[in-house]
Amino acid sequence: MRALAKLFGDCRGSTAAEFGMVAPLLIAFLIGTIDMGRFLWECNRAEKATQMGARFAVATNMIPTGLSDYSFAVNGNLVQGDPIPSTAFGGATCSSTGGTLTCSCASGQTCPTLTPVNTAAFTNIVNRMQQFNPSIAAGNVTVAYEYSGLGFAGDPNGSDVAPLVTVKLRNLTFTPMLFRFFGSSSVALPDFSAALTLEDGIGNVSD
Repeated sequence: MRALAKLFGDCRGSTAAEFGMVAPLLIAFLIGTIDMGRFLWECNRAEKATQMGARFAVATNMIPTGLSDYSFAVNGNLVQGDPIPSTAFGGATCSSTGGTLTCSCASGQTCPTLTPVNTAAFTNIVNRMQQFNPSIAAGNVTVAYEYSGLGFAGDPNGSDVAPLVTVKLRNLTFTPMLFRFFGSSSVALPDFSAALTLEDGIGNVSD
């Protein structure tokens, strides 16, 4: 009986037992902290890539070559030097789906002919963004040319329109290390976008 009482009163090893119960929580907290830092790092990389994509897009060739070559004075019934109205160009979006690049006029808007599309110009933008985040693919990138009120019909120095160029990055994912222990899938990163006004549009300026 005395031996049994002594056994129940023995506290040796209690610290190890307590540590064994708390350790998983501490490890999970540590990994979670690391994952939060990794998540913010991925968001920062994606945001920087988007900003650099926009900077590259406004300083090099336009993707819708039909728009960059279009003369609103000759074909758009405008007098040379007239500002381009939104009724003549309401905005266009270029994106790659399944490896096929297309440019389409914004919904409910009017656009001149956008084709042919400059696949190399789009690829160069994506390649520029991949320098900051290699996980970016062409399908994650959208380039929009939105009406800005700038541009004049019959401009002899380049594109008649000077749109607001918005580069958007979407559908990127992030896999926390903590999720791998539970067999869970990745989480979606937020969408990113950056916009600048077109500076060149015909490839005379390189960034």
